[in-house]
Amino acid sequence: MKKCNYCKTEKPALKRPKTGKLCCKNCFIKYFEEEIHETIINYKFFTQGETVAIGISGGKDSTVLAHVINKLNISKNYGLNIKLIAIDEGIQGYRDGSIETIEKNAKLLNLPLIILSFKDLFGLTMDEIVPKCGIENSCTYCGVFRRQALDKGAEMVKATKLITGHNADDIAETVLMNFLRGDFNRLPISVEPIGGGDIPRVKPFKYTYEKEIVMYARFCKLEYFCAECTYAVGAYRGNVRSLIKDLELDRTQSLIDIIHSGEFFKIEENVKQRDCLKCENCGHVCSNKKCKACILLEKLNKENNINKPIGNEIKYNNEENPE
Repeated sequence: MKKCNYCKTEKPALKRPKTGKLCCKNCFIKYFEEEIHETIINYKFFTQGETVAIGISGGKDSTVLAHVINKLNISKNYGLNIKLIAIDEGIQGYRDGSIETIEKNAKLLNLPLIILSFKDLFGLTMDEIVPKCGIENSCTYCGVFRRQALDKGAEMVKATKLITGHNADDIAETVLMNFLRGDFNRLPISVEPIGGGDIPRVKPFKYTYEKEIVMYARFCKLEYFCAECTYAVGAYRGNVRSLIKDLELDRTQSLIDIIHSGEFFKIEENVKQRDCLKCENCGHVCSNKKCKACILLEKLNKENNINKPIGNEIKYNNEENPE
């Protein structure tokens, strides 16, 4: 009978897609966490005593992220002050269900949680935005507003880092999307473990396969929300994801190969790159006079005769004072 390649004694529970090694349940949990810890240490993500925010959506990636970071913070003595930030985009039948899961996990982890909504920040929900922009553009609007909302939340809790659950699959997809679109400026940025901006974004799951995140959640019996977003149908990322999945059938290393390609991509010094500016309207870091969120918001406001500044009427959850 085959044995776990790590402990050499227990019966294997899975063959790791990342390494191809047979692994029992306990060894998988142990080495999964150790690999995340190694990524954190190698890239020097954190310093003792700093406040960090975890963007949590209720899905498998962010649920596992919050669980693992909280566990490592205790076992490895990181000394982090962890806050959870959730964004309610206002998608009925989708986000309202995931919020319940987020609140439940926040209580289990005993971590403070704040929930910010598109309605409070931008004056419109995604259910109100989509009829105006068209479902084919919904992911663009949602993605831009969501990034802005997470930054606002991190500012509010005075976090020095924003931790996101982007995994190896996500990063490989982004690299390939930027390549196919000819967006060379974003190619090196898409693989950076620590993103730029006023509040740096860190990606502890940079080399972590989505399949292994699912298995970790299953073995640890974590509860997460798994419904597909109503408006994600036909998104360009879905086509790229399908292409990568086909490549993986022949070579599981394809994900890491694509990521490494992005890491080795260099832009010549004489090539003009995007400037790092501050939005003249909201002060958010951007590459033009106005950030993408403000541009999209102005477009929506003109169509709806709304004059809603970013950042008003924020509501809190599980914490009276987010500071």
